[in-house]
Amino acid sequence: MRKFSLFFTLFLIITACQKVKNRVMNNGDRVAVAYEEKEAMLKGLFADKSVSWNDFQLFFRVFKQEEQLEVWAKSKNSETFMLVKIYPFCTNSGDLGPKRKEGDYQIPEGFYTINRYNPKSSFYLSLGLNYPNASDLILSNKAEPGSDIFIHGACVSVGCVSITDDKIKEVYLLANEAKKHGQNDIPVHVFPMKLKGNAIKNMIAKNPQFKQHESFWNNLKIGYDAFEQEKQLFKIVVDENGQYTW
Repeated sequence: MRKFSLFFTLFLIITACQKVKNRVMNNGDRVAVAYEEKEAMLKGLFADKSVSWNDFQLFFRVFKQEEQLEVWAKSKNSETFMLVKIYPFCTNSGDLGPKRKEGDYQIPEGFYTINRYNPKSSFYLSLGLNYPNASDLILSNKAEPGSDIFIHGACVSVGCVSITDDKIKEVYLLANEAKKHGQNDIPVHVFPMKLKGNAIKNMIAKNPQFKQHESFWNNLKIGYDAFEQEKQLFKIVVDENGQYTW
């Protein structure tokens, strides 16, 4: 009986500990888990790209048609960014074209920055975009432009960039490190597709319903081309008509 009692007590202790561990893993410091699982690999990746892990800046590009999130980085003393990794969407929502109203399920298009970090997101980990930005406030529905657009884990989207829980660990960790190094504004450029060459003209020829976006897309293309040519970021402002200017 004494042996059984001891065994039963140990079983209760182990079970209780496992419950606590599971509770921490599910609702606690997911960022710590991300560092434990992903930091060494990401450090190696940055070393391969000759980007300083201790002093880097980040830039994200999103392509809706290709369903890709690109992560670019550079050492602070470097002028140009390097492509570090490409993450596929887990799922998508909406169609090509900008977000213009709450509940339209559209992933926004335009030039944004990360302005929120949510380590206890309902979608595991999430990075918030500053949508609606100055352009969106002019061009979108004045009463209900929408809000709460994130890059996040899970595999669901109603206007957000959705990657898996496993992949958001990497993206969130990188953003967290960039913030530690003093990068308070991480740029996120969101495009309907890769805008090289005649991509806009060809898309509209095949899909006439997108003609309504032609002027807006051509405006985005200026920023797309500038980065493609220089691999540098330029200051972007918004004019009174909601157009991006450089």
